[in-house]
Amino acid sequence: MDLGIAGKKALVCGASAGLGYACAQALVREGVDVLIVARTEAPLLAAAERLGSWGGGAVQCVAADVTTDEGRARIFAMQQEFDIVVTNAGGPPPGDFRVWDRDIWVHALEANMLAPIALIQATVDGMMARGFGRIVNITSSAVKSPVDGLGLSNGARSGLTGFVAGLARATVAQGVTINNLLPGTFDTARLAGNFAAQAARQGITAEQAIAARLAKHPAHRFGRPDELGNTCAYLCSVHAGYINGQNILLDGGSFPGVF
Repeated sequence: MDLGIAGKKALVCGASAGLGYACAQALVREGVDVLIVARTEAPLLAAAERLGSWGGGAVQCVAADVTTDEGRARIFAMQQEFDIVVTNAGGPPPGDFRVWDRDIWVHALEANMLAPIALIQATVDGMMARGFGRIVNITSSAVKSPVDGLGLSNGARSGLTGFVAGLARATVAQGVTINNLLPGTFDTARLAGNFAAQAARQGITAEQAIAARLAKHPAHRFGRPDELGNTCAYLCSVHAGYINGQNILLDGGSFPGVF
């Protein structure tokens, strides 16, 4: 299927690895010119080189912290107008809310709510003026089914979800859709690190921790990053103009509800 977005300009955050990289890869293959962003320069440069080898759209990169005004300024100094924006940030650490002070909450909100909103604010009016835009926020399945101990993520990402739900209804008539992807457990380096930490806490091996999780998973496997990347690319396509304000869960059926 031709997604009809060759030549479009995309900004993809957190794209040096994992799910952000998978989204960038899927867009580049469709002929989209992509600017990838991450905080650490060396892995970002390596990711840009790999993406460039696929052919398709052009690839640029800028090392920047999107949670800061300075970081966002670096992005828009590279390029001001985007047709596609994919926001993505690692979740805040787990813990007990009783020990979280205001600074910890503000840091979580900046990364997982306020920074995506700032990027939307900087790009959405241009998209509306041009009559086409796609904004995709990578959040978490915890928005659909909050996880005990992940209060920072539950709270901050739910705030972004509520904001998007309102804004999306005001942009779609001008050709701009805003949707959220809610990943469950995907086979990424971050997930491997989480299992290693869990194993250390429980006094078991990482392999045992993984096996226990998979035994309870309906699909008996973790998601592949390319599965989420391809879903992202479709949401950015000309065919997805009637999908708007949605929270699309990709968890292999782990969520037990109907809606």
